[in-house]
Amino acid sequence: MTTSVPAAPASVAVAVLTYKRLDHAARLVPMLDAAMDEVEDGRPLRLVVVDNDPEATARELIAEAARTARHEVTYVHEPEPGISAARNAALDACTEDAIVFIDDDERPDTDWLPALIRTWESTRADAVVGPVLPCYEVEPSSWIIQGGWFNHGRHATGYVMPAAATNNLLLEMATMRRVGLRFDPDFGISGGSDTMLTRTLIRDGGRIVWCDEAVVYDEVPAKRLTREWVSKRAYRSGNSWASVDLALAKQEGPSAEIRSRLRQGLRGAERVALGGIMVGTALLRGSERAHSRSVRVLQRGRGMLAGALGSRYMEYKR
Repeated sequence: MTTSVPAAPASVAVAVLTYKRLDHAARLVPMLDAAMDEVEDGRPLRLVVVDNDPEATARELIAEAARTARHEVTYVHEPEPGISAARNAALDACTEDAIVFIDDDERPDTDWLPALIRTWESTRADAVVGPVLPCYEVEPSSWIIQGGWFNHGRHATGYVMPAAATNNLLLEMATMRRVGLRFDPDFGISGGSDTMLTRTLIRDGGRIVWCDEAVVYDEVPAKRLTREWVSKRAYRSGNSWASVDLALAKQEGPSAEIRSRLRQGLRGAERVALGGIMVGTALLRGSERAHSRSVRVLQRGRGMLAGALGSRYMEYKR
């Protein structure tokens, strides 16, 4: 009689990028080391910190913290500007079965990492994404709260997603290697390389599912709690989505590119027109909630329209 040997649990790397935010960098290792402690099945775990500062200002902080960490810590210096280069550096450093991305200004909930891993293994999805909840430095204005500017939505665990951001995302490395997926450097300065990668993954037959138990908290500083900042972010969001759609269409040929430009342009123009009407109506009604939400529609539409015309908002320009 032969006795089957249980398969070893899949290995996981947790990856975080940082750039000239030493207050955040100083806490990354102890915080994520503790998060990995919550995984109690003995699987191999490693933390990968990518420093995108050409001067490598976080190197000593990470090295010092790694000395007392309970899990292996790898520091990667990626001097090339752009978030795509930093994300690809994390992929290159990953020898594990899965990589989990989290932002350096986020704080994971207790069950965050175990929940991502459980959902990945139970659904056999190619990627798993979880909720990002705001944690404000100061109380936002009523206008921002009423508009839901930092509410990104929730779904039941297992819900199939059309795309995902890397602020709370597990990627199966076997799929990444098989399909040859990388973060597109063309979106390194504008942002949107995570949307490009995940939409490409889905186009090529991959599946991304939601895990509602894998919560992280986004620490929103006071400087982002202004009408100007949130309006620009809505514009960038629409611009990024349309730009990614156009880039994917270009891979299919000129006719697909034309259809994408028309589709995103029309959708953007519709939102601009509708948003403009909604803003006027909200002002007449004196509704703060309606006005705030109308501005979101308008700004996202403006971004989509600009993206359809080939204009990019360069969020990460240095």
